[in-house]
Amino acid sequence: MLDRYIAEATQCDFKQALEAKKPKSWLKSVCAFANGIGGTLLFGVDDDGRPVGLENIKDDSEKISELIKTRIVPVPQVVIETFEEDGKAILALSVLPGRSTPYWYKADGSRETFIRIGNESVSAPDYTVNELILKGSNQSYDAMVTGEKRSLYSFTLLEATYRERAGIPFELSDYTSFGLTDSNGFLTNAGKLMADQHAVYNSRIFCTRWNGLKKGSVFDDALDDKEYAGGLISLLQNGRDFVKNNSHVRFAKAPKFRIDKPDYAERAVTEAIVNALIHRDYILMGAEIHIDMFDDRLEISSPGGMFSGSPIQDRDISQIGSYRRNPVIADLFHRMRFMERRGSGLHRIISETERLPGYQESMRPVFLSDQSSFKVIIYNVNYTENDNQNDILANSVQSDCTENYTENCIEKPLSERQKAILKALEEVPNRSLEEVGRIIGSSKTTVWYHIQKLQKAGKIRHEGSTKSGKWIVL
Repeated sequence: MLDRYIAEATQCDFKQALEAKKPKSWLKSVCAFANGIGGTLLFGVDDDGRPVGLENIKDDSEKISELIKTRIVPVPQVVIETFEEDGKAILALSVLPGRSTPYWYKADGSRETFIRIGNESVSAPDYTVNELILKGSNQSYDAMVTGEKRSLYSFTLLEATYRERAGIPFELSDYTSFGLTDSNGFLTNAGKLMADQHAVYNSRIFCTRWNGLKKGSVFDDALDDKEYAGGLISLLQNGRDFVKNNSHVRFAKAPKFRIDKPDYAERAVTEAIVNALIHRDYILMGAEIHIDMFDDRLEISSPGGMFSGSPIQDRDISQIGSYRRNPVIADLFHRMRFMERRGSGLHRIISETERLPGYQESMRPVFLSDQSSFKVIIYNVNYTENDNQNDILANSVQSDCTENYTENCIEKPLSERQKAILKALEEVPNRSLEEVGRIIGSSKTTVWYHIQKLQKAGKIRHEGSTKSGKWIVL
């Protein structure tokens, strides 16, 4: 019986005895369970899950009911059951997910609310309390009406994208019917997030392509970094373009055709960015979406954990329903065919990645969350551990060739494109990769690919920071 409770409870706390004189020690878990996805407290069980029993289970049951009614506001729905395990009397207090959040613990004229982080019940921060208030009043941040008139903003990108993807024009009445304005023409937060202007401060994406497998200083260790702010559609486009410009599409030859081998599935990347834009917590001030690219992986992090409250890594992806923190935005993105209503985005990220040539099970996308953040990790299917070893070897050979020339350092002739890159940088040493690309008629990614080759060959080196440094042609 005890094993069944432990197995069935998404969250579970053990209490050896009922602390009637210190009820906060366990009532805070009741609050946290009611504010989240529910849970169970097992009284008469030690920290290792072994039954120790209660001496007077009837009195304890009555005290639990009384303390919940007098100390928690509003009163949550609970179910109390008793049973025996190895001859020991056990009491199970199951707390159902609450609809009237937040649930407060009150004592001595003050009150406090709690949430679950891991296997602990902790005091809820202010931004979480605000979200719980919205949830309890059956409201969402994106549906809240602001004091801004629609006429003060433009929506050119929204209207053009809607016509292109939905196949029909965006009518004036759609602003109200889709929840972007109220009947008086005042924008909701969703409306401000869809405007061409940067109307919501938190509506930003920070993108960085790191050199190697870990983060460092943006000025010294970033190959490319961008900061984007504005409406959600522009953020989606800019985020996708950044990933595309900093990844490669390799190919393998077949008898009659070639097989493209992209580092990442474009659809998976789009789903991950859309997921971040739709489900992030916009109440959390001073936070933004981050796209971090490494040699071996892509990480997309967004403020706000799972809306249901449970860590994603503890859930079965196939059993997760469609919980939407921002339903107005989600509905509009669905109408533009950027996402589906049935919550299949995470499945799509996995399935699209699995289709790539070179995919292995170890490259399966990973999803992580806590109370304040959500992260998607998509692995570069073309990366191998030898890549780093080859880089180290190439740097070593470069050092030998430039300082102590040997007969093993036979130079390969430069291509016309590489000569053109050297000429462009010799003329203006601080030219950006984009500008060099425009001069030689190539993409930024191609320019960077050849610059890496030229660096390894000892033809060029970079001095200074990423933003203000310059290239030295040797």
